[in-house]
Amino acid sequence: MADPGSANQVTITLPDGSERVFQDSVTGAALAADIGPGLAKAALAVRVDGEIRDLARLIESDADVSIITIKDEDALELIRHDAAHVLAEAVQELFPGTQITFGPATDDGFYYDFHRAEAFSSDDFEAIEKRMEEIVSRDEQIIREVWSRDKVRAYFEKEGETFKAEWVGELPEGENITMYRQGNWVDLCRGPHLSSTGKLPKAFKLMKLAGAYWRGDAANDQLQRIYGTAWRNEKELKAHLTMIEEAEKRDHRRIGREMDLFHIQEAAVGSVFWHPKGWTLYRACEDYMRTRLDGAGYTEVKTPQLVDRSLWERSGHWEKFRENMFVAEVDEGGLEINDHDASETQNNRMLALKPMNCPCHVQIFRNSGMKSYRDLPLRMAEFGSCHRYEPSGALHGIMRVRAFTQDDAHIFCSEDQIVDETKSFCELLSSVYRDFGFEEVAVKFSDRPEVRAGDDATWDRAEAALMEATKAAGLDFTLNPGEGAFYGPKLEFVLRDAIGRDWQCGTLQVDFVLPERLDASYIDESGEKVRPVMLHRAILGSFERFIGILIENYAGRFPLWLAPTQMVVATITSDANDYAKVVEAACRAAGLRVEVDLRNEKINYKVREHSHAHVPAILVVGRREAEEGTVAVRRLGSKEQEVLALGDAVGKLSTEAESPAAKQTV
Repeated sequence: MADPGSANQVTITLPDGSERVFQDSVTGAALAADIGPGLAKAALAVRVDGEIRDLARLIESDADVSIITIKDEDALELIRHDAAHVLAEAVQELFPGTQITFGPATDDGFYYDFHRAEAFSSDDFEAIEKRMEEIVSRDEQIIREVWSRDKVRAYFEKEGETFKAEWVGELPEGENITMYRQGNWVDLCRGPHLSSTGKLPKAFKLMKLAGAYWRGDAANDQLQRIYGTAWRNEKELKAHLTMIEEAEKRDHRRIGREMDLFHIQEAAVGSVFWHPKGWTLYRACEDYMRTRLDGAGYTEVKTPQLVDRSLWERSGHWEKFRENMFVAEVDEGGLEINDHDASETQNNRMLALKPMNCPCHVQIFRNSGMKSYRDLPLRMAEFGSCHRYEPSGALHGIMRVRAFTQDDAHIFCSEDQIVDETKSFCELLSSVYRDFGFEEVAVKFSDRPEVRAGDDATWDRAEAALMEATKAAGLDFTLNPGEGAFYGPKLEFVLRDAIGRDWQCGTLQVDFVLPERLDASYIDESGEKVRPVMLHRAILGSFERFIGILIENYAGRFPLWLAPTQMVVATITSDANDYAKVVEAACRAAGLRVEVDLRNEKINYKVREHSHAHVPAILVVGRREAEEGTVAVRRLGSKEQEVLALGDAVGKLSTEAESPAAKQTV
């Protein structure tokens, strides 16, 4: 420890509030060693005033510092970033002449893009992984160096790394660049990194190959991308690989085909063709949500699909989302247009398919009579059909589409109503997720993005209001810096499915900007015109994506209230055909979704086929059941059956099939 009176001393404040004083600048490694030998051995990096740094970098001024070890979540990104570098080193050792480009960490691993005349094969993975393990065993020191731009460019040109040289050549003259050296291998990188390759756990695996283009431009050279996954230990790696295997079994596209729910084709890229059973599932979700919204005091509206660009310009969406909008230019042929957006004769108008509903909801607020403070809060909901241009490569089944329906709503309220409305919404959202089978929900608080509408004072008010409301709602949350909407801060609700995957679905956003831009107002208690606050909120997010999540969460084995076909009446012999129709009629009369199978097939074949289609209940009837007025109820996944009187069976199944919305009071 240094003399506290030293003139050049550096004071380090640790997470527990304690302080350590050093006579001069100190590295993260030295700080960890000063705290204790165990921590020095476990240290991977340091966080200095929020910035993660290499252990070897100097801390030159007073700072809040924490030591990152393998137990910290931050360790995963470090591990994955280092794994990408070790992959690149291994590939260049095994395949001389291969050029490197870039390789970042991802949410569950890493990748690296290479340029090579010959194609890689997944058969190469075993050799590459083995060499990666050898590099880890070498325990090569990872050293951060700062070079001039010209030195970096000259180095890459000498090494034949034309892609890296091109990239560096476009950086400003005189700029210094960080380079990382491990053994004889050097790459351009911002860092941070582990102190040596030996710190990288051998819990990694190469997963797949894909094509990519240099700098994402199809006009440029094609690259080969190798994906991998990396974890803190073998247990985590094995769990991840098991989850991937299970996720493949649950793929909503495969189950959608098996259950005949939907399809997607080139005739309408990014749009869903809902088949009868799929649309039944969709309507079950929609009916449930409508009932819950009615009970929570929302009024439902419907707004146009095509809206003039002038509205999107005023709202700010044209500047922000134009590249994701589908537009149409129409010739009005001299038609006189009288509305708030245009009052003169126009020959051409630019219209856009709405990518979101919020500006349209403000129009209803403005055009349905002047509002008083007594009218607030006004909760306006819409199952709004929206369109956004997503690149074809980003589309994924019904999870990511171009045409989708949001369970959207906007709450117009006064500033002092934000807390109560947030609490009510969070209670509703949690209840809805539980009804759909999701118990674990994480919350992220996303504050102002770098590019945004509104001044700092407005954002200060909005963020303070949402933070107060979040705490009042009793929510545990993590900060998600810079990820707010362009018009306001937001809460993101992330649910966890049956195999441990996280899905961001619901949102709540506090908006002071849009009411100002679109001139929404109400009369307050003093008779003055004031702007309402606008709370943008969704629970499911979009029906298409949420249904995809449901399919994978349940692996197609839906609870009875959601199942497209809730039960099948299957005959053992043709003698029971007439009785099967009686059973079918009784089920339909009770509001159950039922089919009847009178085919001349063995009952085991029928049961197996309907089980494969994930029908929750099969009502088996034969001569005995017809004579006794009973049914044998066989549940999906069970070899046992329960024999019940027809009336008892229908009553029991009807109760079980009742929508949870009917049982809720909000």
